[in-house]
Amino acid sequence: MARHYRLLYFASLRDRTGCDGETFSSTATQPRDLYAQVAQHHGITLAAERLRVAINGEFADWNHALQDGDEVVFLPPVSGG
Repeated sequence: MARHYRLLYFASLRDRTGCDGETFSSTATQPRDLYAQVAQHHGITLAAERLRVAINGEFADWNHALQDGDEVVFLPPVSGG
């Protein structure tokens, strides 16, 4: 059964997806699987190992159990000076 997640995008992921966020329907139950589906959908080539994930405003493990309605943020590396 599909779950609905609120995804937020920052930096290079926002540039790639063309949006700040979206509601995404998925059967994924862990962030790693969800990211794989999102990456395929948007043509993102950045490996999950280069990202951090936050769920409902808190950093989480890639194997965290997702719940329907969770807010998920995939945080890319950010450079600046």
